[in-house]
Amino acid sequence: MQLKNVIESPCGLRFMLDQLELQSGFARRWLLDLPMMTRGEEIAAAYDELHRFTSFVEQVDKTRLDTLLFRLQGLKDIRTTIKNLHNKAVLDDIELFEVKHLAILATDVNTLLARHDMADVVEIPALDEVITILDPDGMKMATFYIYDSYCAQLKDLRAQIRQHPDHQDDLMLQASELEETVRQDLSRQLHLFAAAIEQALLALARIDVDLAKALQMRQMGMTFPTLTDDGTTRLEAMFHPQVQQALSTRGREFQPVDIAFGHRPTLITGANMGGKTVVLKTLTLCQYLFQFGFGIPAAKAQIAVKDEIYFCIGDDQSVEKGLSSFAAEMQNIDAVIKASRENKKLLALIDEPARTTNPTEGAALVTALLQVLADKDMSLVMTTHYDIESGKARCLRVKGFENGSMDYRLVEVQDGEVPHEALNIAQSLGIDSEWITTARKLLESAVQHV
Repeated sequence: MQLKNVIESPCGLRFMLDQLELQSGFARRWLLDLPMMTRGEEIAAAYDELHRFTSFVEQVDKTRLDTLLFRLQGLKDIRTTIKNLHNKAVLDDIELFEVKHLAILATDVNTLLARHDMADVVEIPALDEVITILDPDGMKMATFYIYDSYCAQLKDLRAQIRQHPDHQDDLMLQASELEETVRQDLSRQLHLFAAAIEQALLALARIDVDLAKALQMRQMGMTFPTLTDDGTTRLEAMFHPQVQQALSTRGREFQPVDIAFGHRPTLITGANMGGKTVVLKTLTLCQYLFQFGFGIPAAKAQIAVKDEIYFCIGDDQSVEKGLSSFAAEMQNIDAVIKASRENKKLLALIDEPARTTNPTEGAALVTALLQVLADKDMSLVMTTHYDIESGKARCLRVKGFENGSMDYRLVEVQDGEVPHEALNIAQSLGIDSEWITTARKLLESAVQHV
């Protein structure tokens, strides 16, 4: 699975990518094409690399950092030209310019990084010979022209064209034929460097992405995770950057949350507006960021590697398939159940399943889902507003409405009973008092008759 396949996940991945200060469009396309890492060794290596770039960003002089970022803005997608090189094609002037520009850019970036002992972090192949081929006069300018120094006969013809304008047509035809011969010779020499040129292109994209990730970590206050091998994920002071930003614009603060879960199902209960959905979105976001090598929005993070991630949330009505919200939700959860029977490491995050059906059947479906998945070798975090039998699940509850405000911290409880705070929350929102008062009377009457 590639990053582009999950970019529109409602967990907030799109926001995180939009906040990346990438310098080139090619680096963004390269990033979106990256597969999700599912091996601990690979993830550890990616974070070791990001550690180096984070230290570099913290220590380097701002002027030098800005210079490096500015140079990376010149990175262009020349994969078609490189493909032509691999196919032994004759390059035209634009393609020769692209190769020369990339070679000079790669050399400059490598030089800038080498000054800070960073040249070994992402290896950029040496392309000095490519520059020599395409820059025979040693001007080190990122332009290309069939220079006179390539061919003495061509130089002489061009001089004649200037001196004898009346014979230009014949002379220009001869010059054009010689220029094509030069292109053929240059292309033949460059064919030997096709692999190195391609490696340089990808290395520069990787450097662009690493720098953007490092800058994002600093700007958002993110942390490096550690990998756990016991299947347990622990997040301290976890926050959702997009929600945090939205609250900040309204003068409010995001309340970080601590949570830990492993192979035992975790059930989160709480009243509406209790932040349960935000918790699941943030957990999903953290897992994706982890397996694509980003910083983690938390004060401390220990995360287990998963083969697959399932995020089932809310209204997933499918107009194209003619499915209602309930039908689409049932199919998504059914996919989780089927995957749980395979020999894979799974993380499933399910937000208030069966919320759109009647409470009796909804509670039965949620209870049954817990029972079906309880013994599977997987991680399950599920929210619900139903009072259900929690069985083998670990139960967490949003602390709730206290002293006129909501406390979003999670506390461990003994069962899955949902707190009844809807009326208090509605009252705090300034909802019509007659409506709230009437509802309280009906609720009190119902309790008396039980």
